[in-house]
Amino acid sequence: MAKYIFKRLSISILTLLMVLLILFIMLEQMPGSPFNDEKLSKEQIELINEKYGLNDPVLVRFARYVRLMLQMDFGRSYNLQKDAYITDMLKGRIAVSFELGVGAVILGTIVGAVLGIIAALKHNTWMDTLTSAISVAGVSIPSYVFALFLVIIVAVQWRLVPVLYNPAQKLASSILPIISLSMFTTATVSRFLRSEMLEILNSDYIELARSKGMSERRVIWSHGIRNALIPVITVLGPLIVNLMTGSLVVEKIFGIPGIGELFVTAILSNDYNVVIAIAFLYSVLFIGSMLIIDILYGLIDPRIRLGRSGE
Repeated sequence: MAKYIFKRLSISILTLLMVLLILFIMLEQMPGSPFNDEKLSKEQIELINEKYGLNDPVLVRFARYVRLMLQMDFGRSYNLQKDAYITDMLKGRIAVSFELGVGAVILGTIVGAVLGIIAALKHNTWMDTLTSAISVAGVSIPSYVFALFLVIIVAVQWRLVPVLYNPAQKLASSILPIISLSMFTTATVSRFLRSEMLEILNSDYIELARSKGMSERRVIWSHGIRNALIPVITVLGPLIVNLMTGSLVVEKIFGIPGIGELFVTAILSNDYNVVIAIAFLYSVLFIGSMLIIDILYGLIDPRIRLGRSGE
């Protein structure tokens, strides 16, 4: 198991380095400059580029950035908050976005798993139809539509929770954003689990377990749900990252100071260091989640671990 984890970790680190290098090359080819102020002369722009090392070759800047990054230093902002450390700019925003994303995934996974199991066990009944309808709605309707609906009904008409995000009332003001973001996760987990459970419950080894006199509850929990978890785990990691990157509109609706808004603003203002830092952060989250998924695969089903080790 240790060899398997080391191999997957090494691949993940190399992938992150490649992503970072590609980001540098792509930003090098982007039109414009962080310093597009018409009041600046060519000489002044040249001095500013020299100050920040932007005249150095891409590989030199890449090596310098990696060295600083290992010290948790992502450089300084060019435009958004001039000369402010990007690490300081991201601290509060990362926490807010991550809490909302993880909260939405946890809620969506629990609700989706319950709905998926019920749909599979009550196949071709009204309960199956209802859960399928919820899944279709969750996939089809954007999260910001759910957000607007919840704001109008729960926050404005019923006045149960604040409309806008308030750090002093973090729990109360996070309820509606988390519910809005969790709908897609709920639908995705429900669909995957229902499909896998139906296939597994009709498989030969389930029939064999039943023929041996094993109770139906044990068959479902020990063989059905455990084997159905593998495809569900596959989608959970990317869902966390997608919720963080795709929650910009929801953050706008509720006035949440997350990293999505900062990312878009940095792109529009050509603040390269901020763009690279946030894009790299997304890459770390995505690749890290896939690494965790690979490890969980090996724990849940040893055949996967042994098969990949053999390769």
